[in-house]
Amino acid sequence: MCGSFELIEEFYKLPKLLRNDFPKGLELKYEMQSCIRPGDPVIVLKNEGKAKTSLMLWGFISQWSKNPLDASRLRPFNARAETVGDKRLFRGSWKHNRCLIPATAFFEKGYRFRKKNSQTFWLAGIWNRWMSPEGSELESCCVLTTQPNELVRPIHNRMPVVIPDGFEEEWIESVKDLTGLKALHPFLKGWNHYDWMAEPILKTPTSQLSLF
Repeated sequence: MCGSFELIEEFYKLPKLLRNDFPKGLELKYEMQSCIRPGDPVIVLKNEGKAKTSLMLWGFISQWSKNPLDASRLRPFNARAETVGDKRLFRGSWKHNRCLIPATAFFEKGYRFRKKNSQTFWLAGIWNRWMSPEGSELESCCVLTTQPNELVRPIHNRMPVVIPDGFEEEWIESVKDLTGLKALHPFLKGWNHYDWMAEPILKTPTSQLSLF
């Protein structure tokens, strides 16, 4: 499971792909966030013909939803990598709407997991676009999770899928055949933990309101 993460990098130091094509005014409204939780807005890299940055809600909203902002209805913030292609809710997004969510750490049961060099990394996700009968749109996403590696296993039985640097565009590109999807499966098996570390935290960070 991935239930909270942080992004505490300054805007001009974010990965270049995020800064190539982003919503107007984002660079002025952007704030570093020490705790991002489900329901919060998140920065997402997606591909609809080209790589571009978008703002989405963390918590997957189905296109069949009657009231997407109904707080009483569950909005999945994680999807299991092992079954994402089989679930009716997720399989269309798995084929065509994969995305990347930048983070500098994620949290599990009192621990902060980050790269030893503190650099931004990519959480693998899928996204969806909900449209109202009147034509208004709302984009949402969730994080893919997989079996834990040796670093995470003592703390939790799931961990987020992390996409290595250099494979960003391969991950978010829409593929329309099983061969293309199978080529992505190695990314879902986990990630090398040797350049990562786990830090105990004394107090769980509190959510921050986003201005964008």
